[in-house]
Amino acid sequence: MKAFMDKDFLLSTETAKHLFHDYAEQLPIIDYHCHLSPREIYEDRQFENITQVWLGGDHYKWRLMRSNGVEERYITGDASDREKFQKWAETLGLAIGNPLYHWSHLELRNYFGYQGILNGDTAGEVWQLCNEKLKTMSARQLIAGSRVEALCTTDDPADSLEWHKKIAEDGFAVKVLPTFRPDQALGIEKPGYLDYLQSLAEAAGDEIHCFNCLVKVLKKRMDAFDALGCRISDHGLEAVTYAPAEKSEIMDIFKRRKAGQIPTAEEARKFRTALLLALGREYARRGWAMQIHFGVIRNNAQRVFKALGPDAGVDSIGDAASIKELAAFLNALDETGELPKTILYSLNPNDNAAIETVMGCFQTGEAVGKLQHGSGWWFNDHKQGMIEQMTSLANEGMLAGFIGMLTDSRSFLSYARHEYFRRILCDLVGSWVENGEYPNDEKALKQIIEGVCCENARRYLGL
Repeated sequence: MKAFMDKDFLLSTETAKHLFHDYAEQLPIIDYHCHLSPREIYEDRQFENITQVWLGGDHYKWRLMRSNGVEERYITGDASDREKFQKWAETLGLAIGNPLYHWSHLELRNYFGYQGILNGDTAGEVWQLCNEKLKTMSARQLIAGSRVEALCTTDDPADSLEWHKKIAEDGFAVKVLPTFRPDQALGIEKPGYLDYLQSLAEAAGDEIHCFNCLVKVLKKRMDAFDALGCRISDHGLEAVTYAPAEKSEIMDIFKRRKAGQIPTAEEARKFRTALLLALGREYARRGWAMQIHFGVIRNNAQRVFKALGPDAGVDSIGDAASIKELAAFLNALDETGELPKTILYSLNPNDNAAIETVMGCFQTGEAVGKLQHGSGWWFNDHKQGMIEQMTSLANEGMLAGFIGMLTDSRSFLSYARHEYFRRILCDLVGSWVENGEYPNDEKALKQIIEGVCCENARRYLGL
């Protein structure tokens, strides 16, 4: 019987151990998609206790606690931080097979030096140990100590970017770069859309009277993002749809929305198509990469959404993705030579092979893996999900050109997920070598592992 999470955790062959310990383990991290707060980074936030670090905004943990029958007051309610931590420890102690079990113990080991097991019985000692060590820890120390070279936060075009400016001015060694996330600009059917347009116009110091004005203002905000090192955009969609329309129709849809009329579902599809195409062309011109996240159904439990708002742990995998429309959207940009580097993520693992084959249609000599299949996302960033995503990519494309893992997290401790990913990667590649499916070519293996863990993302984003 193997020891629990020893130094060779998840590494089942001698080749895997070699690849991880000699190549992957100490590489820097390029975290090209996260939800960390730039304000907390600038202010170098310190946390009073481990509950604030772990449970403050982590809907992964909230979902698991609810599944364990924990009352909401111990999750997002008015219970004390100590009580919430106790309930989390009791839940984690039974979370066999869940990636949170591994992530949490990696974080306890890497950041707090705790080698034991967290459960209801050990919660008290872990609480005291972590809280004592947190007195000498801060947001920037946690980032730098994790060997992070660059991280990309997620930011609305209407954001002032004041905290990014301050971080850039005070010389933090880690690059903290904004990511352009214009989801609200695309949500023409949303009740608060006109209010959002006003805040967007104010951020740009301009006015938005028509569709062309909207595109112009978004380009002005891209200038501000670009000046602070932005190299990537992001779009969170239920599905990628493609509904082309004449420019005059798009102008009319926008004009009527400005007058207070809510568009039909088909009109909203046409508007989003037109705006996404305009944005994609601009990303290509600037050399930015475009991330597209799809295959999700958000806010399923309205009871929870109404009480807590979005990102409360009530989203799920969706099945509305149209691969045909995704291909048509990419083709519309590709036909005119305006398809940017693009990273595709589906929350539905059934889309893996389809994504790979669509990507292969549009790859060019502009970049290694110009189109990327993003790492196992959200409900797929567990061991099996990562293996399936990387195996699918290897089967249909080039695993060696993959830009690797991201945290997609609001927690400063989440960099342990990169170690988790790297161990799984090395075990997968090591198994192929030891099965005789790939030669024991040291030079090639080193290039593959270092590329996927770090070098490919650095090159892809021009960092």
